Amino acid sequence: MEEASFFITSMPSSRPADYYLGYLDGCVFIDFNNYDKERVCLKRISFDGYGCCDLGDKSTPLNIEDSVAFKNILNNDIKDQELLLSIIKKALELNKTHVWQDAINEYGLT
Repeated sequence: MEEASFFITSMPSSRPADYYLGYLDGCVFIDFNNYDKERVCLKRISFDGYGCCDLGDKSTPLNIEDSVAFKNILNNDIKDQELLLSIIKKALELNKTHVWQDAINEYGLT
């Protein structure tokens, strides 16, 4: 299902982050930042029809294992789509109070 694949993208300088992902042919954009030396955290996520959730400093980071796996997947051109989806779902669950649950459900990220 190619249209459901994640892809590495870029954003304008007005939307700073360390990692940029697109999903569902650009219907969803997900930005992550390095949190500390080893971990990453969800910075913002935008959904067509909903807008953009900017988590700012409120984001709960992924654990070290998931953060390392996330970086490895991106460094390998996102060959493991299933593992990346699992990690992104974990990041959304960790931060569910900051992201629209109806958008997460609509776009299959639960």
